[in-house]
Amino acid sequence: MLHNPKARHTARATQFLYLAVLVTLVITTFYPAPVEGVSIVLMLSVKLIPLLALVMLVFRGDNRGYIWLAFVVIFYFTQAVVSAWLSEGAPGPVILVTLTFALFTMAMVHLKVNRPVTG
Repeated sequence: MLHNPKARHTARATQFLYLAVLVTLVITTFYPAPVEGVSIVLMLSVKLIPLLALVMLVFRGDNRGYIWLAFVVIFYFTQAVVSAWLSEGAPGPVILVTLTFALFTMAMVHLKVNRPVTG
């Protein structure tokens, strides 16, 4: 629920970044090459289910959903930083680091802008 007209912009930006992270996770499953001997369905499930569990809350603009999204995104950010470090700056993990950082930051900005009016 949006409590402020300005929150519409931060909600849209957060939703865009949320989708960008999902797309990047799918792309990095297949590029540069899928891991041999591991089920693609299993890999996609492990990568996507924690974020997809929040899809309705994110697109509804629920503040509690954005708080949970921030908690979940921290794990993706941490994993992406480790992958970027170990791969010595491969493009996939670096893009994921950037997107997860931006998603976390935008979710926090949205929560700041979208505070309920008390009074």
